Amino acid sequence: MQSSADKLRILLEGPELLVTPACYDALSARLIERAGFNLSFMSGFAVSAGRLGLPDTGLISYGEMLEQGRNICNAVSIPVIGDGDTGYGNALNVKRTVIGYAQAGFGCIMIEDQVAPKRCGHTRGKQVVDREEAISRIRAAVDAREEGANILIMARTDARATDGFDEAMWRINAFSEQGADILFLEAPENELEMRGFCEGVSGHKMVNLVEQGDTPLLPPSVLKEMGFKIALYPLTMIEAALAAMETALQALKSGQKPESLADFAHLREVVGFDSYYEAEKKYAASK
Repeated sequence: MQSSADKLRILLEGPELLVTPACYDALSARLIERAGFNLSFMSGFAVSAGRLGLPDTGLISYGEMLEQGRNICNAVSIPVIGDGDTGYGNALNVKRTVIGYAQAGFGCIMIEDQVAPKRCGHTRGKQVVDREEAISRIRAAVDAREEGANILIMARTDARATDGFDEAMWRINAFSEQGADILFLEAPENELEMRGFCEGVSGHKMVNLVEQGDTPLLPPSVLKEMGFKIALYPLTMIEAALAAMETALQALKSGQKPESLADFAHLREVVGFDSYYEAEKKYAASK
């Protein structure tokens, strides 16, 4: 059976831009796969919101993220990139995190250079560690991969917001030299910076497209022409779910029937009742 990492390697070598909606639980991941997308990303922001009802400020733990990720990866056959935040400690913690994410079934893990506890990349108050520590995290992640963890490494810098674009590019090139498989410069503020990122380093690059965030929401055709390989939409799914649930609750509160609900039969089919019933018949017949 082909591993999630191998599936992702094949996708990265293909010609198309990988439009990637982020998931936050097994159901959202399954919906992404059913809609025909070839890749997803487990968003730390969305998992923290959906699992804990708390902001993406480092409150969710490694164990909680790992458990959520295992459920997500088990629910789909497409590769999933896991948000590994800062690696949850020093370089040895980073190695443990990478190994754990590989064992959970992720095709790739993202490691970033923020100070712990980290913050969402499109919010204020971020800080980054110094160059030496940032590089050591990526070196440890790559070592874990080279020592047998079947997973790709995405290296992220948040230095654009704290130290400027030039420092962010210095770090991106250093991460590339360490052997990162995918590069991610968080929150470039205009098209010039987006192009500068793509032209300033070789290898696969991801852009993070947050609605009402700091980075321009450009069309996929433009992103592909710039040189991006992955276009991540980290909050689209959870924001759509939030809007739909609030609308339904407002209808119920006012004594009305909620509109635009999924058909109950469709819901049963999505979560697997039909396939479960078929399996149940098989084993019942064998008695």
